[in-house]
Amino acid sequence: MTSKNVSGLRIFLAGGAGVLGRRVIPLLVAAGHTVVATTRHAARTGPLRDLGATPALVDVLDAAALTEAVRESGADVVMHQLTDLAGGDLAANAALRRDGTRNLVDAARAAGVRRIVAQSICWTYVPGAGPAREGEPLDLGAPEPRRSTVAGVAALESAVAELPEWVVLRYGLLYGPGTWFEPRGLRAAEAREGRLVAGADVTSFVHVDDAASAAVAALDWPAGHVNVCDDESAAGLDWAPAFCRAVGAPAPPVSGAPANPAARGADNRHARRDLGWTPAYPSWREGFPALASDRDIPDTGYFGTISNGRVEHYRGGHDESIPVRGKAR
Repeated sequence: MTSKNVSGLRIFLAGGAGVLGRRVIPLLVAAGHTVVATTRHAARTGPLRDLGATPALVDVLDAAALTEAVRESGADVVMHQLTDLAGGDLAANAALRRDGTRNLVDAARAAGVRRIVAQSICWTYVPGAGPAREGEPLDLGAPEPRRSTVAGVAALESAVAELPEWVVLRYGLLYGPGTWFEPRGLRAAEAREGRLVAGADVTSFVHVDDAASAAVAALDWPAGHVNVCDDESAAGLDWAPAFCRAVGAPAPPVSGAPANPAARGADNRHARRDLGWTPAYPSWREGFPALASDRDIPDTGYFGTISNGRVEHYRGGHDESIPVRGKAR
């Protein structure tokens, strides 16, 4: 699904070279928008051009340079798809959420940009029974290391809401090409080594294509938080064996520990019912088997081929542990 009511916008996409950024760009271009996409690495400017964006070589932690880049872009909308997870450093990612978002919001305000669409996550709600809905508070009193993740999310969402028009997309765990949940990803490697444990904790997933479609649709969504995940939150006892089969790994070891109330999943009814967003993969039950077709695709580099407006293969990764019982999982 893409936005039906908005076209011809100038979009400043922060994090254009990331897993989601690279999938969002072709969708925005196909919808008639002009995209300026950021990267910190000169080597990635060419591939960004190939996707249809004008690259902006800038580090979002450099406030002055970022302010100038947003101003020069002439943006109507800022889109925030920033993460720092390639190295698995959750503290660095939390700092980027806090400091990078602060700089991005300040740059947007200085350039007169009123609207921002920003990436967040859906597993930072307070513990509870059943999938969380958007009106529930964040788990700010959690123990470490979860506390740092939640604090980073809270800082991001608070800064974004300073602009007059804002949408925060609380994504489920991303799976699909380029993420940690794909045949060449970190979680697949853990599964093959017997380190991905099937337990009672509940997770909500979203395929990267569905996450990208939501970002584009959000260009004309009303202000607020939106859980962007599939229809079926599931315990690891259900999804982990299916993931292992999809990536060619043996059946996972099983944990008999009770579920942590903080690992509860999220409810997508607001996105579906109120905003009309429909995921192409309604459940990981359909999405995980599709991963099997990627097993034999050769790793040809950071960016890969573009087919039907999509990046079919790229290297990188996007995932984040859901800390459980004070430990990163």
